Amino acid sequence: MGRVRRDIPYDCDVLVIGGGIVGLSTAYAITRAAPGTRVIVLEKELGPARHQTGRNSGVIHSGIYYRPGSLKARYAVRGAAEMVKFCAEYGIAHAVTGKLIVATDRDELPRLHALVQRGRENGIPVRELGPTQIAEYEPEVRGLAAIHVATTGVCDFVGVARQLAEASGAEIRYGTKVTYIDRRPDLGVAVRTGDGTVVRARVMVNCAGLHCDEIARLAGDEPGMRIVPFRGEYYSLVRPSLVNGLVYPVPDPAFPFLGVHLTRGIDGGVHIGPNAVPALAREGYNWTTVRMRELGATLAWPGSWRIARRHWRYGGGELRRSASKAAFTEAVRRLLPAVTPDDLVPSAAGVRAQAVLRDGTLVDDFLIREGARTVHVLNAPSPAATASLPIGREVGRRVLGALGRA
Repeated sequence: MGRVRRDIPYDCDVLVIGGGIVGLSTAYAITRAAPGTRVIVLEKELGPARHQTGRNSGVIHSGIYYRPGSLKARYAVRGAAEMVKFCAEYGIAHAVTGKLIVATDRDELPRLHALVQRGRENGIPVRELGPTQIAEYEPEVRGLAAIHVATTGVCDFVGVARQLAEASGAEIRYGTKVTYIDRRPDLGVAVRTGDGTVVRARVMVNCAGLHCDEIARLAGDEPGMRIVPFRGEYYSLVRPSLVNGLVYPVPDPAFPFLGVHLTRGIDGGVHIGPNAVPALAREGYNWTTVRMRELGATLAWPGSWRIARRHWRYGGGELRRSASKAAFTEAVRRLLPAVTPDDLVPSAAGVRAQAVLRDGTLVDDFLIREGARTVHVLNAPSPAATASLPIGREVGRRVLGALGRA
């Protein structure tokens, strides 16, 4: 790609790569904060929200799990309220249902009590329940104790993404894959797409989700992490009447995003999962999807092997539940004793874009880094959909700062 010349006009002020909910929230935030800013969004799929945004449980998370003061805690709490308001304003399907977090073993009780304290520190209303009170919310659920979190809900995140795209006023180019990036700190960023088109911008924003580390490296910025994809496998419940709302287990501190959840979605169906296993491709939604280049990159990253060495027992259990419906049913029955294997029908899977450091640390907060004329969103798995409006404003603030320096 030739040098970007000063006498060639920019195609836009801000180029956003990625048309998921975070990329579209960023475009929305920029045009709201600075009307007249020219924004183009490039999305390789033929429509918005085809990956993490459109393949999650649809839950508006309260923020109770996250470390007080972290971006996840602050943005999830704020984002949950804003997401409900946004859905109401634009007529997008949503409901604030509340959820139960249920302890089924005595060794989970201290962690449940710690969640009560964490919820209070994060400003989240929490009600403690005994076994009889659990039955008042969920007659078929069994547990020793639980907490009720009133601010949790569900919504149509794909509908939210579509509305953000429309309301932003940005130019959205679907079916447009980025193949090359030429970043010149003194001039701007030129991006070449699969059909040979070149798009020139003053500042580039990387919201590429499952491919964000690759985009950062294309731009010449070493992200210091790699995306290690984990597939979340779900079942649908044949008898949705067994579950009234949202029921979660007490999370494992090592993997707070795992554990079999019972989730009644906005469509009235109940999804059960996820079971989490390594994905063999960035978009590996089943065991048959294997992309050797992507798998090789995951295996070449030292952090991947360090995760495996530390957590092989936990991973073995997840693989067992992936291979055996009976084992998965056994895990579900801890919360929902009435369920049988015949009640479970395989449902669409999702892939979590988990950032992993070289030493094997799972990045546990949102991660946003800046380069010369670039802003990279490098870790934004769940609860990013819930927190997308505050995340978009934060990214937008950094982008507008970079524009001011450009």
